[in-house]
Amino acid sequence: MLTVFSAGGAPVGGTGKGAAAAAAATALALTVLAPLPAAASTARPPRLSWSPCPANDPVEKTALRGMECATLAVPLDHARPRGRKIRLALTRIRHTSRTFQGVVLLNRGGPGAHARDLPRFVTGNLDKKVAAQYDWIGLDPRGVGGSRPALVCDRTYQDPGRPRAPYVPRSAAEERAWKNRARRFADDCARRYRSILPYMRTVDSARDIDYVRAALRQKKVTYFAYSYGTYLGAVYASMYPHRVRRMVLDSVIRPSAVWYPSNLFQNVVFESRIQSFFAWIARNHRTYKLGRTREAVARSYAKVHRAVTRKPVNGRVGPSELDDVFLTDGYNNRTWPAHARALSDYLVRRDPKPLGKLWHKPTWLDQNNYTVYNAVECRDAAWPRNWARWHRDASRLYREGYRFETWSNTWYNAPCAFWRVPGGPKPAVRNRRGLPPMLLVASTGDAATPYAGALETHRLFPRSRLITQVRGGNHGVTFSGDRCVDKAVAAYLATGALPPSHAGSDLACPAPPPPKAGTVRRERRTGPAEGTPEGEPVATAGR
Repeated sequence: MLTVFSAGGAPVGGTGKGAAAAAAATALALTVLAPLPAAASTARPPRLSWSPCPANDPVEKTALRGMECATLAVPLDHARPRGRKIRLALTRIRHTSRTFQGVVLLNRGGPGAHARDLPRFVTGNLDKKVAAQYDWIGLDPRGVGGSRPALVCDRTYQDPGRPRAPYVPRSAAEERAWKNRARRFADDCARRYRSILPYMRTVDSARDIDYVRAALRQKKVTYFAYSYGTYLGAVYASMYPHRVRRMVLDSVIRPSAVWYPSNLFQNVVFESRIQSFFAWIARNHRTYKLGRTREAVARSYAKVHRAVTRKPVNGRVGPSELDDVFLTDGYNNRTWPAHARALSDYLVRRDPKPLGKLWHKPTWLDQNNYTVYNAVECRDAAWPRNWARWHRDASRLYREGYRFETWSNTWYNAPCAFWRVPGGPKPAVRNRRGLPPMLLVASTGDAATPYAGALETHRLFPRSRLITQVRGGNHGVTFSGDRCVDKAVAAYLATGALPPSHAGSDLACPAPPPPKAGTVRRERRTGPAEGTPEGEPVATAGR
């Protein structure tokens, strides 16, 4: 479950244990890797025509003010450059320094995350002298946000207009109902976008990036991405090694686990992360009064879960919506104080209002994010088509104690069991001659993209350098308050400077301390990565 933005998921390649690890290893052993696809020959695209972004963008509202906007027609199928075209939407903040180091393409993750607001976020957090040396490009990938067509399928899957059934099915009939809903979502996508879905692979987006590079009249491009965007970057680097100038990949996907195995791993690692949240609440019992031990806090959460099952808050926040809200606490600890306070208000003060305010009805952008998530992941790689396999894996993990995300993640990905376009084969990710050193950033406790993904990518690209945030657990590290990480990233973008090479991680940065109890922050609405950062869609329902 890759996308969050307030609740949702990310692909994983984590260190599973026991039967979960064995199941994922078996799945990986059966995965077929395709040779690197040859770059399709295309005519040189026209130059981009930039103009001031609208004061009130139809998708991003006021977030694009002060930037420049453009659109670019690209082939739907890059193997047929004169065939049907789709349009990509872009934004730009131009360099202001006499020293110009080229363009940086930005990707937030997802798959399915919008990115046109990212140039302002990055330039507002990066060292100003470095930021001034680049043109910063926010690109909404094919199918996303301001790009056209923008894909949205059956909106009732995420928002049926009432509380959804519990993610954990209580009977065969409930599981069958969830499964049928997932099938209807897949069928609706096939009906709406039958001609588009075959061309929603990561490989297609990588070719889009190179098409944008050519339209920008750049021989090489710098690329900066979070989460799923790191997989897209790794695929691009494997396809076009001579087109890469520099590359920063933060919260790194494990290429060998794309995609069904990665979600099994995620279920394991998220359990540990959510238990860390419960342990933090327990250490702050004087503030929240939800229990003095992690186990006691877990029981408090279960009590709230049962209560909203019987009587949803505001008639909308039932057990699945509650899980959606609190899944964000597995992505970023900035939400911990506010979420713990709302839980305490509900259980201790008998006040449901704060809890009700944490859940928001999925927006059009949320629905677009979820649709593209499925369109990409279901197409990228093969998924089990026998529902018995899904049921068996989810049931086993749940019995083994990985309960918080297992069934929600199953339903988030379930449309891939019924997707009308076959998945795979996925491209091989590998080092190629001419590829410059890239910079990888990862947190040892990241549940969305576990640390094993960064280690594997570091091995695949031997000239890369890995910055590790030690004992951190947040998803999306750069520009989140870690000066050690931000300084190293800025140095790399400024001069190409890299940390000295060491076995394993090349630079260790201690994670900032967790938030203090009671310090409820107002979240900004533009942020880097899915899941943690601000501004990403809320992934509800289906997960």
